[in-house]
Amino acid sequence: MRRNDLLLLLVLALSISAGILIPEWGRPFQPLLTGCMMGLLFLSFLSIETADVGRTLKRSVRSVVMLSVLKLLVVPVTVYFIFLAVLPSYALAALLLSGISTGVVAPFISNLVGGDSVLVLALVVVTSLLAPFTLPALVKVLASRHMEVPLLPMIRLLVLVVFIPMLAAEALRRFAPRPASAVRQRTFPLSLAFFTAINLGVFSRYAGYFRQEPGQLLLAVGAALLLGGLFLLAGLLLYRHRSPEVQAAAAVSLANMNNVLVIVFASRFFGPLEPTLAAMYMFPFFGLIVPLRLHRRRRALGEGSA
Repeated sequence: MRRNDLLLLLVLALSISAGILIPEWGRPFQPLLTGCMMGLLFLSFLSIETADVGRTLKRSVRSVVMLSVLKLLVVPVTVYFIFLAVLPSYALAALLLSGISTGVVAPFISNLVGGDSVLVLALVVVTSLLAPFTLPALVKVLASRHMEVPLLPMIRLLVLVVFIPMLAAEALRRFAPRPASAVRQRTFPLSLAFFTAINLGVFSRYAGYFRQEPGQLLLAVGAALLLGGLFLLAGLLLYRHRSPEVQAAAAVSLANMNNVLVIVFASRFFGPLEPTLAAMYMFPFFGLIVPLRLHRRRRALGEGSA
């Protein structure tokens, strides 16, 4: 794990702890959550080259379509019913995480584990365009029996948070490449600042709840690890007959989602458990790199000896 990854996990732990233990630090950020998320996505989309995405779509349109359907429909529905059976209080949170778009750092993680990173990059763009519509619809269909689901407000928020940063990043990269390059060089510290503000704002809102129910944090970590394991198995098993690069890309596309967007989205419409699971997913988000590398190495050795 890189130094920046460890620093991100440290910021995660400290900002969540501060939000819960010293909620007055986080209250000024509560009205700014949507803006912070848009800033974070803007920084992430600056690194995506649309020309690479276009070439991948022409070359591998069938793979992109199949993986998109798997990511946005098949896996979320399956995961939701698994959690309903084993951990029902986290079923909605699991649905939100599994149905959101592939994370913008997923191509980098795919590189680390020897996956088809250009395919993952295409999944980032396609699922980012579709998830603002598919995820609220899934929540409406699956969870409306148990709660009131505000479908149109959810779609409106996701469209606002995803599309405006995407268009702004593309415009800056195309019409002002030098400022875009300067911003990209400062992406990590700026992202840490946005991420800290988001965690402080979200968890200060639920500080009273977590002081009364501290065990929920540990349960959320366990649920996040279970969820990460399900995503990893789904990608590896469903694509076991494909090339090692495509198999790794499938696992990364499923397991490395835009969980920070779920933190903000869930805190707007749902209770404390949903954003908490999204935050705790940071641990398997990076931890899954190790088993993916081991599997990739084992498969390469097996093919070499065959």
